[in-house]
Parts: sequence; C-alpha cells; structure tokens
Amino acid sequence: MAHIGTLRTLVLIVMSCWIQAGSGGGCPPLECWFVREKPGEGLKHERTLLHVRTSPDSRSEETLAEPSSSSSSSSSSSSSSSDVVPDRVYHVTDGSASLLHPSLHPPQGSLVKPQCELHPFLPQPADVQWAASLTDSALSPAHLQADWLSATILGLDGGLALSTVARAATATIHPHVVLSVLTETVSVRCGLGEPVLLDCRFWADPSSPLSAGGFAVEWRYQFRGQGRLVLAYDGKTDRLAPGPQEGAALDFAGLHAAGNASLVLQEAEARHSGTYVCAVHLPHLLAQVTVELEVVEPPSLSISPSPLPLAAPGQVLSVRCEASGFTPLPLELSWEFLGADGAPAALGEASLSGHREAWDGTYSQSSLLQLDTSALGRGGGLVCVARHRGGTRRSKVALEVIGFSTPSIQDSMAMVGMALLLSGIITLAFWNITGVSRRRPEDPRRPRGRA
Repeated sequence: MAHIGTLRTLVLIVMSCWIQAGSGGGCPPLECWFVREKPGEGLKHERTLLHVRTSPDSRSEETLAEPSSSSSSSSSSSSSSSDVVPDRVYHVTDGSASLLHPSLHPPQGSLVKPQCELHPFLPQPADVQWAASLTDSALSPAHLQADWLSATILGLDGGLALSTVARAATATIHPHVVLSVLTETVSVRCGLGEPVLLDCRFWADPSSPLSAGGFAVEWRYQFRGQGRLVLAYDGKTDRLAPGPQEGAALDFAGLHAAGNASLVLQEAEARHSGTYVCAVHLPHLLAQVTVELEVVEPPSLSISPSPLPLAAPGQVLSVRCEASGFTPLPLELSWEFLGADGAPAALGEASLSGHREAWDGTYSQSSLLQLDTSALGRGGGLVCVARHRGGTRRSKVALEVIGFSTPSIQDSMAMVGMALLLSGIITLAFWNITGVSRRRPEDPRRPRGRA
C-alpha cells in the first residue's frame, strides 16, 4: 500500500523534532504505564519509557541534537528514567512516525502528560465474519512467535487518539510497530442535518509479512450499553459487509492508497450521538480507536396563546411555552418580563412537563406560567427563555393591561392636552352663540310701518 499521506505526515513530524532538537529540546521519550495482570495480585502498573525512532538504522529522535546542544535533554531523560527498570525502557521503531506526533510530547517541564498504556498482546485470528478472509491461509508461525505489545495513547487536550501493535524479538526491548491506527477527531460536535467526518487512519508496516495478507476495516456504534455495526469492509476481497447504515460511507480510493478509513455521515441525526469505534484488522492483529460524536440542536420555541388577550389588572393568565426539536437533554426553561424601560425581570416559578421524545430522536418540553398581572403595570413584553447546550433561545409576546387605576406620566400629559383643546373649543362655541360680533344700530330716518 502506498501511504502517500502518511509519508507526508512522517516528514513534517520528524522535521518538527529536528527543529526542537536544534533548539536543545529534542523529542523526549514517551512516558507510559506497562499494564499486566499477575496471578494473585491483579493488575500491575510499571513505569515505562518509549524512545522512538522512524527506522532501524536511525537514532532515537531525542538524540538528533548535537551533543553540545542536547545536554539539557539528556539530563532530563536520565532523571525521568532513573526510576524505570531497564526492561521497561523500549527503543521503538515506528515507520509511521505516529508516536512522534506533537500532541504526545509536551513542552519540557510541563506537568500535563499524554495518557499512555502498554499491554502484552496476543495475536489471534479475527472473530468477525468480514475479516475471516485475512486468515484463510496458514501463516508462518515463526513470525508470530515473538513478544507483541499493544499501546493505547491519548494525546494532550484530546488532540489525538492512537493505537499501535508492535513486534519485538523474544526477550528484547526493540519493538517494531506493525500496525498503527489514529484519529485526530477524538470528540466531534455538529448540528442536525450537517455532514460529519469521523477521522480514522491506519498504517501497516510494508516490510511485515502480515501486511501482505490484506486488511479489513470495521466501524461500530456504541451508546448506553448497546451497539450496532455501522459499516464493515474487507479490503482483501473488496467487499462490504451486508447491511451498512444508510448515509454512512468510506472513501475506498483513499482507503487503499493512503490508509484513510474515515467514516462520512451524510446527514447527522439525533440517534447518531454516541461512541464510534474504528477497528482495523490485519491477519492476527487488531488495533482500534474511539471517536465521540455529539449531535447538538437548540430548541424551537412557541408561546400560546399568541397574541395574548387584553388583561385587566389582577387578572391571572395561563401562558404556555413549547420547546421542540432539541437534542440532547437537558433543557432549562424560564420566563422574563420586559417593562417599559426594557430591563428584563425574572418571573416566578412555572410548572414543567416531562420531556417527550419524537420519532426522529429529538425532544420536546413545555412550561406553563400562571401570570398575575397585578404587579405588571400597563404591560410589556413576556419572554420565554430556553437555555441549552446548543445555545440560548428566546421567544417574546406583547402583554397589554387595560383599565389600570393609576395613570402614567404620558397619560397625564395627554389628558391635560385634551382638556386644553376641549376648553378652547367650548370657548369658541360660546362666543359664537352669545353674539361676539355686535348687531348694527337701527336707522332713525327709516319710516316705521303704519299701525
């Protein structure tokens, strides 16, 4: 397999180590815990150091610096390995350079370390049908007769999850990584209906006879103790397992060319939230990483009745706020009142319904408020507030209280203006009725009519 993308990553990571080495830091050994079960004692944890190199002929990357510039790194390495027994100091050859990823090597003096566990590994045929073709022919038992180690590592800030299987000659401390599986999307968050990419890449040592036997990729979903197969592919026979999840796909060209086993979900649904396991099989070998997917959607709000009816002072109104289409739980619903000044004031407790699950896996919930209008003046805005992981949502309706006993300043000014206007109208009418304009005097020369 021509892992072009992996080679590019290898070059970039090794260059970063060279840069650190030039500054006197180098890539320090990776600190791990060797976990094994001892009869009668349970699990035993032993401190372990992994000195990583990218090829058998190269020195460990921590020694890339010149002696004069690496004294501080050497002293740091010596102090860190002082309490580690020699049998637990491994010199690992990793052709994928995954163990040199920056998230696995914190700055010198940092108290935060990656989480790393090393376990003994027992090669065995795959127990799933879609990987059975990998072991349909007998392999040389001589190659499997060795010390096998499995490493499970979580990088700083969850930036990387890595699983490797390495082979070492019996009773030696020089293992070679044969299979490496990693993801840089340890935790993914998206909204409903959005496309999702769950990253998963693998590398198989081309010099190992196991690599020539083909590979198989399996994606499984786990949530609350239940699991299901999402998609499985046999790379040796180029076949998909029956019944892949609708809307789930792999990039088969990238899978064969560069070990890109990433899963694509075309449209995220509420039921997709959970843990996804990316497992890669080689003949007798298995390595896997997990990805957490969380589908988050804030609620849509509606208030009823809308619009609110006119209310009299002291009247109690029943108002309901319905939140629907949200995921995941929980949801916090509350009420606010916006007065004339626009400042929000929290209202009293409202009764909440239980959450209801819809056919698409989203939830709905309602809040019923018994609103007493006696202390709300002439009204304002009634707001339903929903606080959720996906964000805060608000819905507002207008509330009008009529017949309020104490007039406001605006009402008083309006009443004074109306009184002045009416006074002017009445005065003008009075002048017209009483004859403001005087009648002319009668002409004495005008003859009077006969009696």
